Amino acid sequence: MGARYHAMRSSLHLLFFAILLFGGAWPITKAAVSDACPMWFGLGRAALATIAAGLLLLVLRRFHWPKREDLPTVFAVGILQLGGFFVLAHAAVALVEAGRTAIISAVVTYWLIPLSMLVMGEQVSGRRWLAALLGLAGIMVLAGPWAVDWTAPGQLAGHGMLVLAALLWSIAIIVTRRFPPKSPMFDLLPWAFSIGALVILPFALMSERAPPIGLSAWPYLLYIGLIVAPIGTWCVVEVGRRLPGAVASVAFLLVPAFGVFVSTLWLGEPFGWDMILGGGLIAASVILAAVE
Repeated sequence: MGARYHAMRSSLHLLFFAILLFGGAWPITKAAVSDACPMWFGLGRAALATIAAGLLLLVLRRFHWPKREDLPTVFAVGILQLGGFFVLAHAAVALVEAGRTAIISAVVTYWLIPLSMLVMGEQVSGRRWLAALLGLAGIMVLAGPWAVDWTAPGQLAGHGMLVLAALLWSIAIIVTRRFPPKSPMFDLLPWAFSIGALVILPFALMSERAPPIGLSAWPYLLYIGLIVAPIGTWCVVEVGRRLPGAVASVAFLLVPAFGVFVSTLWLGEPFGWDMILGGGLIAASVILAAVE
């Protein structure tokens, strides 16, 4: 019981940092892409994260080639969670509000629970199903689909890309749980980010914006690439591996909720009853899912 409690407490600490880092990342990215090509920004954050994580591991004398057992996690995180997710989410952030991007791209609940049941054979209690439904209701309120002009150019495509991005993220989490790596996850980040950068590279090369990253976007890129991407990704992957799928999927809803809050304060995106109600539903769902 004591070991289980400490494991849950450690996972919640990691979740807290993931919420702070990733929840604030999308408003920052939205501000950055006003002076940067989204694909080049995504490539830059992956490349900088590769360098930052690699240098830190060299200093700690922990840099090494991935072991055979590490490869499923390295490729799943690199191709799906970093490469594919970045391509889809960074393309969508130019079309969709930053708060909405944070909400939909990070909502793995509608993918992670069924995948955990199908692939991992997890049993989801009625209480956790209720928690997931409450969380999704909160997300629906925050996303406010009734307030979107679906006839506007790019809205359907942008939202579709975000839903697909959440699917790729969920599959990567399932792979890390089905084939747990032998090495610590942080030791694998340089390899995963380098693969992610290779996935994004052809999409960046197809972009026509010049210069690809303007001067005003560089401070945002350095913060996202050197701090948010390596540390936040490590936290998210570890939380996904350690917590049951139903709990992790609901807990991840706090990331977009915080993103909406930051977008409201910083970018001046609308604040109203939907934020209060949606945030309350998400908070209730997380509490309900976490309580044994």
